[in-house]
Amino acid sequence: MCVRHGRWLLDADADQPLEYLDVRHLPEVTAAQRRWAGVARRALRAGAEPERVFALAHAVVARWWEHAFSWDRETIWPRRLHQVAGGNAGTDLERWRIVGRDAVVFPEVVAVTDALLDPSMADLAWRASGGTRPRARGEDDPFCHRLGERVDRDWLGPLAAADYGGPLSGWRSAIVRARRGSGPPGWRDDPWHLKREQQPATMAGQLRVMAAEAQTGGSGTRWRATVSAEHRFHITQCSTRPARSWRSCAACQSGTTAEVARTLLERLSQGAELIDRAVLHTAAAAVAAGVALEEAARWARLPAEELSQILAAGRSED
Repeated sequence: MCVRHGRWLLDADADQPLEYLDVRHLPEVTAAQRRWAGVARRALRAGAEPERVFALAHAVVARWWEHAFSWDRETIWPRRLHQVAGGNAGTDLERWRIVGRDAVVFPEVVAVTDALLDPSMADLAWRASGGTRPRARGEDDPFCHRLGERVDRDWLGPLAAADYGGPLSGWRSAIVRARRGSGPPGWRDDPWHLKREQQPATMAGQLRVMAAEAQTGGSGTRWRATVSAEHRFHITQCSTRPARSWRSCAACQSGTTAEVARTLLERLSQGAELIDRAVLHTAAAAVAAGVALEEAARWARLPAEELSQILAAGRSED
């Protein structure tokens, strides 16, 4: 970023005409650029390479970015995105989400980098894990709550806590493993190790995918362009709630056989019902977006006639 001129320079190899984004009206981006020098020095004092620490934090925030479209309480990033798009991204929102991502999320990336370098955050992650007595984390996870506060989103904690398998979980696991002294030494103890599959897609790569999908037409239309945010949010809720319920099953296996069996079966059946709803809602959205009914039925592992009847019944109820 050129602080003097308020320009965010873009990758030269990306197939798009812009050389830079105008961020003069985003003082938080400029402030983050100035703050980065101190954060980088902090990383060096901690014995970490600033580039690797930044890359991990960027992967964490980029993962949030992908989910943020369904976050009703997210208002900061949409405002910034429209500003870098010249005031209003309009009908070209999907392209601007690709081109503007790194500039828009930069303040949060620097904030997350700073947070992950803070020893008090590592202590919080250790205590939240149960320390020497491991326990599953819940929506009230204090580490995720504090991280949400540090990026000015006090509501983010439960959403971050429910996201297993991402780069943030990898960082936490490395911190906990190192303190417990479990497992052989190696990269698994390195909190700044970022797996290849967790690296966020580049702007050039995303633009190529977008161009290829635009050429196919029909079922190649963009999911977010054809499925409403409300519908996507509903699908996400039906998909993620069972996982949280099923993870809690591990803590419910003490008591009489009848009590444990009843609890497990109730939670498992409730989760299965939600998954079934998510399948049907996703199939309905796909068909409405132009995917052939037969294709959606095959992916959902349902007879096409049965899916057609279910979708028709749902439309009549609406």
